[in-house]
Order: sequence, then C-alpha cells, then structure tokens
Amino acid sequence: MKKLEERYLERLSQLYPTIAKASTEIINLQAILNLPKGTEHFLTDIHGEYEAFSHVLKNGSGSVRRKIDDVFGNTMSSREKQTLATLIYYPKEKMDRIKKTEENMEDWYKITLYRLIEVCKRTASKYTRSKVRKALPPDFAYVIEELITEKSEITDKESYYNSIVNTIIEIGRAEKFIIALCELIQRLTVDHLHIVGDIFDRGPGPHIIMDKLMGYHSVDIQWGNHDVLWMGAAAGQRGCIANVIRICARYGNLDILEEGYGINLLPLATFAMSTYRDDPCECFKLKGHPNYNPSEMLMDIKMHKAISVIQFKVEGQIIKKNPGFKMEKRNLLHHIDYEKGTIELDGQEYELLDKNFPTIDPKKPYALTKEEEDIMERLERAFTNCEKLQSHMKFLLNKGGLYKVYNGNLLYHGCVPLNEDGSLKKVRLYGHTYKGRSLYEILESYVRKGFYAVDPKERERGKDMMWYIWLSENSPLFGKDKMATFERYFLAEKETHKEKKNAYYRLLEDEKVINNILKEFGLPSEGSYIINGHVPVKSKDGENPIKCGGKVLVIDGGFSRAYQKETGIAGYTLIYNSYGLILAAHEPFESTEAAIEKESDIHSDSTVVERVLERKKVGDTDTGRELKEQIEDLEVLMAAYRSGQIAERL
Repeated sequence: MKKLEERYLERLSQLYPTIAKASTEIINLQAILNLPKGTEHFLTDIHGEYEAFSHVLKNGSGSVRRKIDDVFGNTMSSREKQTLATLIYYPKEKMDRIKKTEENMEDWYKITLYRLIEVCKRTASKYTRSKVRKALPPDFAYVIEELITEKSEITDKESYYNSIVNTIIEIGRAEKFIIALCELIQRLTVDHLHIVGDIFDRGPGPHIIMDKLMGYHSVDIQWGNHDVLWMGAAAGQRGCIANVIRICARYGNLDILEEGYGINLLPLATFAMSTYRDDPCECFKLKGHPNYNPSEMLMDIKMHKAISVIQFKVEGQIIKKNPGFKMEKRNLLHHIDYEKGTIELDGQEYELLDKNFPTIDPKKPYALTKEEEDIMERLERAFTNCEKLQSHMKFLLNKGGLYKVYNGNLLYHGCVPLNEDGSLKKVRLYGHTYKGRSLYEILESYVRKGFYAVDPKERERGKDMMWYIWLSENSPLFGKDKMATFERYFLAEKETHKEKKNAYYRLLEDEKVINNILKEFGLPSEGSYIINGHVPVKSKDGENPIKCGGKVLVIDGGFSRAYQKETGIAGYTLIYNSYGLILAAHEPFESTEAAIEKESDIHSDSTVVERVLERKKVGDTDTGRELKEQIEDLEVLMAAYRSGQIAERL
C-alpha cells in the first residue's frame, strides 16, 4: 500500500507539480495575504512637466520623508532628515557636493550607510523576500539582502554588520553602494503607480516622462484627452497631427517634436515664413515664457498660425466624412465673410481679430492648398514612421485604457457623460447606442483599432475616433459642448469662448449620481472611490478636491506651470497605503538644481481622506483576491488527492 501511494505521488509530481508542492505553496500564499498592503501612488495631468514629475516620483509625494521620520523619530534633527531625504532622491549629485565640504568622508560613508540600511529595512518590511530580491540591484544584491534581513542565527549581529560596512568602504565601493541603496528605497517606497491621464501637452518633456515610465517597475495609465490626441497623431490622423503641432507651437515646445522625436518641421516653417512673411500674426502669440531669441519667436508665431489654419481645414474634412459625429456646428470657415472680415455665429455677426487668410478659398474654405497638402503628407509620414513615438504609443496601449477598476477604486481622466438629470447619457456611434461603461469600452476598442485593425475601413474609423475623443461633447475625456479654439484665436467677445461643461461636473456632490456611476462600473457605493483628473481644482478660490463626502477625489491641481496661476498650487497626488488614503497638495517645484543644492523638497500639505481602523493587508486587495482563488484551487486539488479521486483517474 505504501509503495502504491509513493507511485501515485511520483506520478502526481510529474503530471501535477503544483499539487505535489501544494501544502507549502498554500502556507506561502497565506503569509503573503497577511503582509501590509503595498503603497499605490496616483498622479494626473502631468502635462510634460518632467522635472516636477521626476521629483514627486523620487520622493513618493512625501512617502520617503515619512519613512525617515518613522525610523529615526526624534533621534535626528529636521535638517539631518532633510539631507538624508535629498540624498535618497539624488544620491550621485548630492554626494558630489558633500565631498567638496566633508573633511572625513570615511566617517560620513559609515554613518550614511547605517542610516540608509535602516530606512531600507523599513521600506522592504511590507514585501515578501522574493519580491525584494527581484528589486535588488544585481551588483549588490547579495550584500544588501544580508544587511536588510534579520539573522536570528548570528549571535554578534553588530560585529557582523560592521564587518560588511567596513569592507564596502575599504574596497572603495561606498559611493556606488549608497546610490544602489537610495534607488532601492525609491523603488520600494511605491509598490504601484497610477497615471490618471494627460502625460502630454504644454510642458517641455512628455517624451522624457514616457522614457521614465517605460522603465518603471509597476504602472498603469488611464488615457487623458491629450494622450489620445498624441496617439491619434502617431496613427497618422491628420486632425490629431495638426492639433499636436499647434499646441506645441502655442507653448513654445516645438523642440519636443524636432529634438525629442526627430520630426522634421522645416517644410512647415518654410511655408509659414513665406505665406505669412508680412503678417504680424498678433492672434498667435505664444503662451508662457519660452526661451526663444527674436527670430525663433517670429518663426514659431508664423508656424503657429499656419498649422492652425490647416487644422481648421482638416477638421472640416473629418466632420464632413463622419456625419454621425454630429459636429457640423464646429465647421466655421464657411461662415466667414472674407471681404468684410466678419463671421456669423448663432445669428450674430462678429468682427475677426485677424482677417488675413491667404490660403483659404472662400468658395472651398476646407480645401488644402497644394503646399498645405504636401506638408500634411510629409507630417503624416514623419509621425507614423517615428520609431520612438511609436514605441511610446505602444506602451500607452499596453499599459493603458480609458478607465480602470483597481482595489475598489474607479480611475478615469475626464467624466462619465451624463444628462442634466444625472442619468447616463446615450451616445450613438456608427449605428449603435452606448452609455456609461459600454461607452468607455467601445471608444477604447476603436482606439486600438486605429493601430491594429486589419480592415482598412475599421482602422480609419479608429483613427477618426481618436480625434472625436479629443474634442467631442460626448467624449468622456472632454465633456464640454465645444472646443472653442477658433473663437479664442479670432474673436474678442468672451461669451464666444465659453465651453459649457457636461452635467457630470455640476453633479459631483450628488451622492445618488455618484453611487449610480460606481454601480455602473461594478463597484459598491460604500468603501469605493472615484479618482479623477482633467479639470484643475482652483485651490486658491477655496475649491475642495474632495467631493461628495469623500467619494470623489479630483486630483488635478496644476502640475502644469500654465495652470498654476489659476489653481494656486502645483498639483495634487494621492497615496493609498496600508493605513488609508492621503491626499497631498504640492507647492510649485523650483528646479532639480535647487532641490539638490538647497535641499528644497516639494512642500506638501497632506489631508487624510480615509484612515483605516485595522491596517489593510494584501488580502484586502485585488491581488489578495487572486491569491485566495489560487489557495481555493490548491485546497480542492489537495482534497481530491487525499480522497483518492485523482488517484483513481491516474
């Protein structure tokens, strides 16, 4: 009988290796379930501000400093803690400065190494040893594991650790080891990163941010309207291409395209300088304070006007091709009286601020000239053939979507389109009607079709849908009755600039409406949160980012410098750790240089949104639910084996 059981077990080991190790695996999984929940970090509306983004990523929105406070309490001065925090954020740069003033570097190395080891122990404590091991830098993996792991079998621990630290210093590896520890602390401080939309637009470095995200250990992205705009441009959609270039020109960021992505704008520049040679282009002055010399500024302004006119033409063609988009009202060029220099809107005549339209034929206002058509053909090829841009967009497709449900939270960038009474708005697209969750899902499917559909017609629809998502009143990423680009450029009357927001924004404090949205996405009304970006929260006017008694968290507070006068702060970030939810409001980031030299961190005022009575564990998360399912499957297999059911089958 014993030999028979051994034979069964041997056969099971071959055919069912999971069963053979099931009891050990169940114990391991149960241990993971009881670990503290990892820290989630939420950022939104970064808008190309790569220096501020990089710093917030390094400091975990204050999480690193909180870890230092937890470890050292009152045993270190506030100044010492700040120096240690700065070292963790910028180890190489900070050490270069310290070496210029520190007389005894050997002592400094020893003290610093011990402090970093203690912080590292604390940050690693909520993870399994396997997960920490995977995060360790290869060059120092074994040594770091020895230093941060408790060794119960070693009697003289102090001597053991001293010998390791002394050896590191003696062989001249202290600096590289410190850098490795600092980067490991950064890596372990945040378990998972959520980007709730709008990496692109306005700021100078979205391509740098994308490079950084592609190397990040764990991230998901909810697409913003500007992200989808760039995705459409990368897919070759002309309306998206024109908008991307216009916005880069408007904010003095054409370098993003030319240097960041290697897209040749010379044909556009040559055309603009020739066509608008004697035109001051007053309506197309740049936003912000780009570092341009006068000739560069003049060229950018003329390019700005040239691509804007092309955009209005191209968009007119898209609207005509897609009557189902119901956007005919946004075709405005045929309402212009080119002789008088006026336009008729909603039965009222307005005088245009700029009346020079040398490339528009009043009889065919939406037709591109031969030169404009040539420019768009070149740009289309440049965007679709740019290897770096395509890799960035592929990353957005792989890691992103229009919404995400994660650990009981609903994440999306803009709004859920609603009717005035708060009910879900029905939207008709290509002969079918969608609302709520189904609207998000069909739009996301079309974005993917714009890149991957085999059927040319479906791929073309997908491309045009990305432009639709960018500016349609029925788009969950826009949610206004119009995008008043033309009116803002050409009309002085402010009433024409107004963009009426979807009812969603007015109903954010209505608990019945919010509960209905949560239900639509499969979440309970209690204990769930909507985490939202897109519309800057005007903190300086007293607006609160916490809506509907805490159920809705709008965390766009002005990461973009262009918005900071409007909001009064430099953005919100959200931390969701094992103790609850913390909302951090940030002051403007001065510069990386100031952060290193002056040790000036981003000052953040934190608000506790939720403090849990019992510390959240891995078992309370989506990962925990998956692990519990694995345990149940293993237990079923174990029970079947013990009862002889599997043996009979064998």
